[in-house]
Amino acid sequence: MPKPPLPTRSRDFARALRVCSTDAERALWQHLRAGRLNGHKFRRQHPIHPYVVDFYCETLKLVIELDGSQHTPDSDAVRTQFLESRGLSVIRFWSHDVLQQTDAVLQAIWSFADRRTLTPTPLPPGEGL
Repeated sequence: MPKPPLPTRSRDFARALRVCSTDAERALWQHLRAGRLNGHKFRRQHPIHPYVVDFYCETLKLVIELDGSQHTPDSDAVRTQFLESRGLSVIRFWSHDVLQQTDAVLQAIWSFADRRTLTPTPLPPGEGL
């Protein structure tokens, strides 16, 4: 079933955010783009109405958010609760951690992706070896 088109305002806002990414977003994007994390495709500044999330991987149902000084615990909690109610997992990192502890951030993302690896569906009885 095709997804409904995004509201023009959300799409345009996401495009604008891609142009003015933070240093931390640009740094993390270099590690996530082009399937560099075990082949998983990530999108940056992806609209999930009414929000635009920093990074999103559809196959993992994973949202990665980078928090800086503009974030507040209350608004982040509401946003996370909304996204989780849609069946998504949310991982948050402080922007300065992405810049100063990049390997640890990537390891945390890798660990999540590794836990979420799908196992094959068993064959019906009588098939296979």
